[in-house]
Amino acid sequence: MESLSSYDRGKREMEGRRYSRDVEAANVGFDLLNLPLTRLNKQRRKNKERQWQPRGKRILLGNHENRINVAVSLDAKLDGTISVDDLNYGDHGWTVHDFLEVEVIDGVAYSHYFQNSSNGRPVSGQIETRIKTIGCSFVQGHQQGLKVGMVESVAGRRRGIVAGSCYLHDEDYRGPQGRGEWRGILVLHEVAGGDYCLLEVSLDYLCRRYEGVPVAKFMAKRYNAGWAA
Repeated sequence: MESLSSYDRGKREMEGRRYSRDVEAANVGFDLLNLPLTRLNKQRRKNKERQWQPRGKRILLGNHENRINVAVSLDAKLDGTISVDDLNYGDHGWTVHDFLEVEVIDGVAYSHYFQNSSNGRPVSGQIETRIKTIGCSFVQGHQQGLKVGMVESVAGRRRGIVAGSCYLHDEDYRGPQGRGEWRGILVLHEVAGGDYCLLEVSLDYLCRRYEGVPVAKFMAKRYNAGWAA
C-alpha cells in the first residue's frame, strides 16, 4: 500500500503511486503464493484423487494492509470506495485475521506484532524480555530480521520469534547499511503446549533448491539487481 503511505505524503517518492496498482500487486502475489497448491489439486481432480486442503490456513493482516482502514478513517469520502476486502486474501480457503488480532494455536500466539497493554505501543527489546512481557510463546512479523529466543522454567518452555523479512528487494528507508537482515521462512514442527522444534529456511536455500542457483546470482540474472542479505 505504497500509495497510502503517510511517511511519503508530499514527497517526490509518491509520484505515480496508485491504489489500484497496489491492490493488483497484492492479489497477483497471493495468487502466485497459492499456485503450487492450485496446480496440485487440479492434477488430483484430473486423476480423480482426493484434494489436499491443508487444515487451518490463516493470514494475519499487518500495518500496511491497515493503511486502507486508516485512510478511510481520515477521509469519510472513501468509505465504501476502498476496503481491505479489495484484497483477495480470503480466497483459496484462507481465514483472514484483522490487524493486531491474536490467534492462538497449540499454545502459540500469532499476530503481526504484540502491544504493551499499558501504553498500546509495540512490545520491543531483547527477545527474552518480549517473551516475559507478552507472557506466552509467540510468533510475530513486522520487524526486519530474525530474533529467536526461549525462556525455561519449572512450568515449561516459552518461546518467541520475531521474523519480518521474506522478500527479494531492499527497503530504501533502511539505508545502505541496513540491508543485511535475515530473510526466509520458518517451519514449526511438533507444536504443542507452546513448544516446538524450529526449522529455519533461508531464501538462499530456497533459491538453490528450486532455481538451482544462489539467490545473488538469481537476482543478478532475473532483475539485474544486487543482493545484500
